[in-house]
Amino acid sequence: MLDRRRFVAACSGLGLTSTLLPGTLWAITQGKTRITADMIDEAATIAGVAIPEDLRALMLDNLNEASEGYEAIRALHLPNDVEPCLLFDPVPPGTTIPTTRTPLRLSPAAPHIAAKGVPRDLEDLAFWSVRDLSELVRTKKVSATALTEMYLARIARYDPRLRFKVTLTADRARAQAKAADRDLAAGRYRGPLHGIPWGAKDLLAVKGYRTTWGAGGFEEQTIDADAAVVERLDAAGAVLVAKLTLGALALGDKWFGGRTRNPWNPKQGSSGSSAGPASATAAGCVAFSIGSETLGSISSPSTRCGTTGLRPTFGRVPRTGAMALSWSMDKLGPITRSVEDCAIVLDAIAGPDGRDRTVRPAAFNWDGGADWRRLKVGYLRTEFDRPPGGATPAAGDAAAAEPELVTPEERAQKEKERARRESFAKRAEYDRRFDRAALAKLKEMGVAMTPVEIPDLPYRPMVTMLIAEAAAAFDDLTTSGRDRLLTSQGADDWPNTFRAARFIPAVEYLQAARARRRAIDAVAKAFEPFDVIVAPTSSTQLVMTNLTGHPALILPNGFRGADAPPPLSESDDDDDNVGGPGTPVSLTFLGRLYGEAALLTLARAYQEATGFHTKRPDLTA
Repeated sequence: MLDRRRFVAACSGLGLTSTLLPGTLWAITQGKTRITADMIDEAATIAGVAIPEDLRALMLDNLNEASEGYEAIRALHLPNDVEPCLLFDPVPPGTTIPTTRTPLRLSPAAPHIAAKGVPRDLEDLAFWSVRDLSELVRTKKVSATALTEMYLARIARYDPRLRFKVTLTADRARAQAKAADRDLAAGRYRGPLHGIPWGAKDLLAVKGYRTTWGAGGFEEQTIDADAAVVERLDAAGAVLVAKLTLGALALGDKWFGGRTRNPWNPKQGSSGSSAGPASATAAGCVAFSIGSETLGSISSPSTRCGTTGLRPTFGRVPRTGAMALSWSMDKLGPITRSVEDCAIVLDAIAGPDGRDRTVRPAAFNWDGGADWRRLKVGYLRTEFDRPPGGATPAAGDAAAAEPELVTPEERAQKEKERARRESFAKRAEYDRRFDRAALAKLKEMGVAMTPVEIPDLPYRPMVTMLIAEAAAAFDDLTTSGRDRLLTSQGADDWPNTFRAARFIPAVEYLQAARARRRAIDAVAKAFEPFDVIVAPTSSTQLVMTNLTGHPALILPNGFRGADAPPPLSESDDDDDNVGGPGTPVSLTFLGRLYGEAALLTLARAYQEATGFHTKRPDLTA
């Protein structure tokens, strides 16, 4: 093998750290004895620069005295929880963040609790909100043990069909429930999560149980510690009943045990990557769950499964003990049935833990009686008005015009892509009626909305940062070849993405970071006049706000009718089995950085006015 002892130093001396990714050059020399001018030319092409032939020859001696720097760092075997010594901060200069906390103020308990008490069949409580369940526990009308056993029984009944569970934590749950009941009997009430059963996305470490990250090769991984949010929910008296699925390494809904299902149509996947939390919550198998989002992993499954999901501000909730995918984009948040439930859970898990350096001491002050009419509200007019992207048969036309240039396989693939675009366009056009109805309902409620325009910036290319960070987080997986153990191996799956990421020049990563800083400033300026901004869920805002760190609340906004376009495929294992009659759609409320209280206040008013969150999937079908 090539001696790499001074590889990085040689590249730096030639100015290549700013023009040519040294890792690219090294990657194409694996198994070779010496770097050649042709290798430099190939690497330069990937890096997007031009190096004249005479300069390539000049570089050879230096590059062939390469260092073992890469090898030395890899020899450290850095675990996933070691972060880079660079911290992402989404807060623009001059931003004021409140730090004074006030006591949690819940809305009044629902009248039916006092009037009717506990149903004869305890399973009737399965779809009750955390707010209502907490009142039953507080008033000792139902025990934590009874609730826990009810949810454990539902998990056993429905998981074989929906595949949302990785590990049942039954022994831990029963012990916690008994302790919660003892504490309450002794007058020690810990708050609205006391005795409430919940589920954790299986990227959160729980001592004594495996933490699989949903991925082949990690099925028996254990981490001898509890994640910070697990510690906090334990302290709040919540009862962990299960560790729930995620798509392998937080991508999609396919994990090493199969595919997690959508309770509204079990032939469909639940979307991801918080696949299990959304599915189990929607199916009434936990009272709430904790998911994570890097780029849509709370938003997408909440939309597919009809749950209410909160993606908090970046830096609101500590990620200690959670699998790292992107240190500058990962966020943890609750998936529930109601907006106020999100507020209750966020109150318990937010704030610095002394370990996650990104978390600020920002106050979250929830007042269930706050007047939403005082809020300044905007809406993303262009996103609501934007016609859905239609599919044009250009590719198919080209194939027909030049049949001798297209293989049958290529023709079939082009036809499949055309059909997929057409199906998406039909579904998007149908779903626009729900967006328009939401704006009409908000106006009917008396909400005065001002149009807001998204700053015109290339948000999607900035995702380069996520891809590079994810590849670094799982470097050993790629270099060891263990990436072949992952369930999915397609062009858009992590193994291929991680391999391709090794060819991202360091300079382009930093350029994306600079562009992201510009986006942070521009979006903060656009959001400044408003407390809350209403947006379609599937729009530019999803990428934009994940990059800028803004919070989002995703809630159910209706259900497709019998006239809805059918899915392109109705196969159980086809990614094109999306939408169709009876499936939910969603709406998103955005807030200022650390402005969750305001966006939750308006979102709760809308949710109470529409009632979509009270619908239940038919799990007997």
